[in-house]
Parts: sequence; C-alpha cells; structure tokens
Amino acid sequence: MENKNLYRLDELSDYKIASNYSDVRGWKIVDADNHTIGTIDNLWVNKDMQRVVYLDVKVAKELIQDKHEVHDVIANDNGREFIYKDGDSHIIIPIGSVSINKDTKIVMAGNIGYDTFRNTNRYNRQHNFDRDYEKRVMNSYYPENDFGSYNSDDDSFYNRKEFDQK
Repeated sequence: MENKNLYRLDELSDYKIASNYSDVRGWKIVDADNHTIGTIDNLWVNKDMQRVVYLDVKVAKELIQDKHEVHDVIANDNGREFIYKDGDSHIIIPIGSVSINKDTKIVMAGNIGYDTFRNTNRYNRQHNFDRDYEKRVMNSYYPENDFGSYNSDDDSFYNRKEFDQK
C-alpha cells in the first residue's frame, strides 16, 4: 500500500521550509563516528501533518560498495531476504534521528551506526516506497521498538520521538 500522504518537498510547489529550520538538501550526512552515509537529496513531507518526517538520502557509493556487491543479499527481515538492484541507492532517515549543524552544513545521525546504514533496505527513487518499507527501515534503525504493530494511521506512526524535529 503506497503512502498517499508522503510527498517529496520538491513535488509540493506551495510548500517551503519554515524560516526557523535549515534547508538541508545537498548537505552531507554522517554517522556518530563521522563516516559519510551520503547526501540529503530531498525531504519527505507528510502533507496532512504539514511536517517533514524523513530525510531522503542518496547513499554514498563507498557505503554501497563497502564489503558488498550491489547484487548481494545484505539484509534479512523475518526470513525474507532483500536483493538490491542497480538504482536502489536511496534510504530514508526519520527527521528525529538526526542533529543539524548549521555552521558546518553537516547532518549527523548520532544514534544509528554505519553498519546499520549499510544493511538498511534501500529504494529506487523512481518508485515511491510504501508503509511496509517504512516499517522495515524503522525496525532496522530501532530493533528494540516494534514498528510492525502500527497500522496505517499516520498520526500514531509519526507521533513518535524518532520523528520529532530537534
């Protein structure tokens, strides 16, 4: 089921980033150890809630190639293996999982490690993702939380600390 309330910010001509927030598109994103994860390509906005919920990150080539071939199976979710295809080079990161340094123009995902990013299920920008993809990604970032129990209700899914913009 596609999530009809999620839009890339650049698809919404009548929306812009609030003046008290930085437009982080084009900025580098790093993990807590300062390893480059990629570049922020876009922002995913929940239109009903009128807020950014995900950063859309184009994953750094080094992260994709690090110890793995693109076609390797590199993640396992409840026994289902994912095979990445060419072009699957984007991941989503919940906005509440990062801190933004306006001076250096670097975004830091402090609580999520490099290996987690390397193993997180990616998607192809040509195809929007669905709620199942969101749950898989959130479970890889926060395995201690059960995102599978959330229904498709946006309010209950996005009203969590992982989506609180700092």
